[in-house]
Amino acid sequence: MKRFVRKIENFVCQNCGTSVQGNGYTNHCPECLWSKHVDNNPGDRASTCGGMMRPIQIEKSGNNFIITHKCEKCGKVIRQKCSPRDNMDTIITLSVNNKMIFGR
Repeated sequence: MKRFVRKIENFVCQNCGTSVQGNGYTNHCPECLWSKHVDNNPGDRASTCGGMMRPIQIEKSGNNFIITHKCEKCGKVIRQKCSPRDNMDTIITLSVNNKMIFGR
């Protein structure tokens, strides 16, 4: 697997319209937690899919939360750490509406 490529990019969330200021590690909208399938390997922007990635699960791992995303177009599933900027109300809503896994 190729190494992570840090790429600082701002974007407008295609799910909720929030303007997001990237920091080089930003991979999802901090308001709705949706992402976009743009990478084959983290940060490479090499995926041609471009599908929207729905947050389908929240997992508690130590002091962190992990978001599982599933691409609405191709079905790829990835896991990403939550960011301190993420909307905790959205994390709670997702964890209540879907199964929240406590582990590790």
